[in-house]
Amino acid sequence: MAWSSPPAQGPLADALAQLAATVEHLGYDDGMHQMLATARREMQVSVPLRRDDGSVHVYSGYRVQHNFSRGPAKGGLRFAANVDLDEIRALAMWMTWKCALVDVPYGGAKGGVAIEPRDHSVGELERVTRRYTSEIAPIIGPEVDIPAPDIGTDEQTMAWMMDTYSALVGHTVQGVVTGKPVGLGGSRGRATATSRGVAHIALLALAAHGFEPEGTTAAVQGFGKVGHDAARFLAAAGVIVRAVSDVDGAVYARDGLDIARLSAHAERTGSVAGFPGAEPLDPADLLTLDVDVLVPAAIEGVLTADNAERVQARFVVEGANGPTTKDADAILLQRDVVVVPDILANAGGVIVSYFEWVQAHQAYQWSEREVNDRLEERLTTAWHDVVEYAGAHALTYRQAATALAVRRVTEAHRQRGLYP
Repeated sequence: MAWSSPPAQGPLADALAQLAATVEHLGYDDGMHQMLATARREMQVSVPLRRDDGSVHVYSGYRVQHNFSRGPAKGGLRFAANVDLDEIRALAMWMTWKCALVDVPYGGAKGGVAIEPRDHSVGELERVTRRYTSEIAPIIGPEVDIPAPDIGTDEQTMAWMMDTYSALVGHTVQGVVTGKPVGLGGSRGRATATSRGVAHIALLALAAHGFEPEGTTAAVQGFGKVGHDAARFLAAAGVIVRAVSDVDGAVYARDGLDIARLSAHAERTGSVAGFPGAEPLDPADLLTLDVDVLVPAAIEGVLTADNAERVQARFVVEGANGPTTKDADAILLQRDVVVVPDILANAGGVIVSYFEWVQAHQAYQWSEREVNDRLEERLTTAWHDVVEYAGAHALTYRQAATALAVRRVTEAHRQRGLYP
């Protein structure tokens, strides 16, 4: 009887289904399938916080290290109220494939704390970060597992993590995290790397299908650390960005939004909602607008069986991790919508995180131009690898990207062998 993964729901079910299909395509046996599906290490911790009013609340924290075959684990840390272990497992698995696809020497990891950042002061977030770091310190390190920012965290969070870890080991360890402030060993270009990569891959996809950027239309879901600059880079290339959304609302302008003015408005008010010169839009309707390119750049699972039939975009470029469910993927394929998968489209962040890690080991900082040039070179290579494999095997871009990544991880595992 063939091995099958335990029952799962949500993002983990989608990640495991993608892996199962890939294992079948590659012809791997049950033992290899089980090895690829199972995280190497998982840690769940309690994170007590003394709040500013003196009360104490305990949050749940997680760190999952999915695979080490190609190198130390790598992946973000998110602060979000709905974080759970299965979500972190899925994200860690996707990170393994992402790192392998763009050929950086890491395995995948992910971390999270089930906390709503907007409900807490800066001081409270610092205390949560430091306590979480101290709890997971035994399993992280520059040669073991290197966290980075994700939803609800930023370069300040990484600075607190680096400082806490450094205090625990007795000396400064810049390479324990990436996405730090430049003054603490962060890399130039890291803050916008994921967004730059999303835009670069979107433009490559357009060109491959005969579209010019000028006059092409787009909608971007999410106006945070990925969507904000992705919209800016797309607009700079000539794409008409008709709509953007955030957690508080969405806005639409048929002739294109002024992204610079919208950014200033969002910074001043805290949201894109109410932007003068644009129409208010139901955030859910953004996903089904009449545009050429849809960039879901917020959270996972937003394109589902309930709305995929109504998606009008010709291209879906996944700025977020896992924004398209398995059922939605099948519907979009039937409707000839080109889906550029997350493990390719949003890999810019982990590529420049790798560059930051390398710079920390060299104690030398590269120029922003050097970082951006190397980023685009790696993404372009990965794009052509995916297109070539997809064409040779009659696969979608997601199927091809996953197959290339899983094959590379498996090759590394086989070359290393299995420790007795």
